[in-house]
Amino acid sequence: MTVTTQTKHEVIEKFIEERLPQYQALAIDIHEHPEVSNYEVYSSDVLVTQLLKEGFNVTLDVAGHHTGFDARYQSTKPGPTLAFLAEYDALPGIGHACGHNLFGTYSALAASALKQVIDEVGGEIRVYGTPGEEGGENGSAKGSFVREGFFNDVDAALCIHPGHRYTKTSTGLANDPVDIKFYGVASHAAAAPEKGINALEAIIQVFNGINALRLHLPKDVNIHGVITNGGVAANVIPEFASARFYLRAANRATLNDIYAKVENIVKGAALATGATYEFGLFQNAVDDIIVTDSFDELFLSHAASSGVPADEIVEAKKQSLGSSDVGNVSQVIPTIQPTVSISDEYIAGHSIEFKAAARSEKGLNSIGIAAQLLAKTALDLIEQPDLLEKIKQDHQVSLAKGN
Repeated sequence: MTVTTQTKHEVIEKFIEERLPQYQALAIDIHEHPEVSNYEVYSSDVLVTQLLKEGFNVTLDVAGHHTGFDARYQSTKPGPTLAFLAEYDALPGIGHACGHNLFGTYSALAASALKQVIDEVGGEIRVYGTPGEEGGENGSAKGSFVREGFFNDVDAALCIHPGHRYTKTSTGLANDPVDIKFYGVASHAAAAPEKGINALEAIIQVFNGINALRLHLPKDVNIHGVITNGGVAANVIPEFASARFYLRAANRATLNDIYAKVENIVKGAALATGATYEFGLFQNAVDDIIVTDSFDELFLSHAASSGVPADEIVEAKKQSLGSSDVGNVSQVIPTIQPTVSISDEYIAGHSIEFKAAARSEKGLNSIGIAAQLLAKTALDLIEQPDLLEKIKQDHQVSLAKGN
């Protein structure tokens, strides 16, 4: 007896309805235990424990990230391999002001719901726990997952980010997070300044050089930085100084050029001051997001049946000015990261208001809606091979076109 797609949808919906209180409790638990990149031990364990209960095989400490995980369920029939991406890191100081306590539960519940019908339709489900999307120590783990081949045999990737309204996937800027360090010679600033080499002066020259460079950059380029060490005392010439910059551009090719220009500025500052330097990435580079419109259209085709209010769906920004390592995944396979609404009022990302919305009633209820949207979209990819192939072809066209 063939089970209809509608029946499978009903199975998915019933499972999500029954499990929703458990996953809401998980989201609150993660919200109350915020952890930054490379320290998401508690949050990772919350999701891993649940996925083990749901019958997934889980491998820990993957792709060079001890808080990363790889959860899999292989059906008894052949079919495509789909990966749900899970984030669970918080922001330094403010906590879950980007809603990653919801993000991870969206993917875990969606994958678990799809698992209820996967043996009927075939294929493999994976949930990749990817730490440090916000950056930081060993941050932007999706870059590591891509580099280590975790997507080589995956057909498509899916995830949802909480936000103000329901939107399709937005493009995002490529981002090279770099540290700049100068090493000089300490000396008394008044009695023997000629004996010193001022590392802070080299940092200041880098800021001045970058400011001069801004006049000659493409409009999509954004460079911003802070001094992380500027010396210890006003009467001691700083023997060490450092700064951290984010270099962003609409696409990777442009950003590679900007990276080289900034490194030349660093070299020039070292030459001018006599200091030695270190320059390079302090975490994974982040690539721009490649949008596959047909994939997003498939996702939104399930809006009405998943309880999405029609008046809360809006057009995505053509260009997001932020960055996400979801972009790294989108460079190799079709990927979606649309948004679901967690607030009736506008909320800015990385704000106290966003943090509150991430555990509000609407925020917690969004887990069920997001899981339905993801699971039904994934089911379509499995049941309609021609559609999946078209999305793959559309992705290649978007990739060639770039941003």
